[in-house]
Amino acid sequence: MSRIDRRAALALLGASVLARPAWAQGRTITDSAARKVVVPDRIDRVFVAGPPASVLLYTLAPDAMVGWVRQPTAAEKEFLTAPALDLPETGRLTGRGDTVSLERLVAAKPNLIVDFGSVTETYVSLANRVQEQTGIPYVLIDGSFAATPASLRLAGNILDRAARANTLADYAEKTFALVDAVLARVPASKRPRVYLARGLEGLETGGRGSINTEIIERVGGVNVAEGVGGGRGNTANASLEQIIAWQPDVIVTLDRAFHQGVKTKPGWNQVRAVADNKVYLAPSLPWGWIDAPPSVNRLIGLRWLLATFYPGEAGIDLGADTRVFYALFYGMTPDASQLGRLLGGAGPN
Repeated sequence: MSRIDRRAALALLGASVLARPAWAQGRTITDSAARKVVVPDRIDRVFVAGPPASVLLYTLAPDAMVGWVRQPTAAEKEFLTAPALDLPETGRLTGRGDTVSLERLVAAKPNLIVDFGSVTETYVSLANRVQEQTGIPYVLIDGSFAATPASLRLAGNILDRAARANTLADYAEKTFALVDAVLARVPASKRPRVYLARGLEGLETGGRGSINTEIIERVGGVNVAEGVGGGRGNTANASLEQIIAWQPDVIVTLDRAFHQGVKTKPGWNQVRAVADNKVYLAPSLPWGWIDAPPSVNRLIGLRWLLATFYPGEAGIDLGADTRVFYALFYGMTPDASQLGRLLGGAGPN
């Protein structure tokens, strides 16, 4: 939706073209942006503002979702369960390529809007404006990786799913503790220098400190792409010459075609990670394990990276860990065939 279209929609809303739902009673919560928001006592129809919120809501309250930002593909649906499996596509309110009009939002009849991600002034302003114009409560949940346990508990309290949220938050805390315990046994000299390769050509990456690579940095990987992308949440293009100069020990990629063909791409044989067969494909179903989207799906990615970077020190049974995570967060336990497809391409190339 263009900026002009959004302004037009807001003008219509401001003229009271759309009816505003009103909550006769409710409770006041404080979201991650320190906003006081009155939410209904019973929340059973939640509109998710962006892809990270889709994952959060699916793991906490799938029965309350009114739709997906993007309807899952057949391959993704294999790892998801009812009742959210066949919900309609609603579009997104936030991020690049916002696609939902506010009229369409109101027509979905949610009694809460949830965004999971940045809580900067830009997102606060959007939340306040949409809430004011539609009358639908809009809460912001901090999506930073370090805040995951606290954010899960906050979302659980808002949605009246505290017990479920505490279980997931406990898992997140144990995973972070596992990372810290492994890193305590790995000296800095043994921590790999890592390049994140995105896209078919492998030239899109995330700069050091970006939301795209924070999971790699959280497990002690040294992101070689320093000074590109302009900070958190940004990706940027690197040249092959830069990558050769950086000489990463390990490449993590999100693209299967790049993983399969990197050795035949001109010039890539000059990169140490390629020459040493240390190019790893991150699993991606039903959501990516690295950053697609940057939500609670990254918790299993932490364990995968630990097992990949420090197999001896981590001592992780990745198959067992994957089954536990998928059963707990996604409501399904992968069978041997599914586990093979999840992890089979994740080895070195």
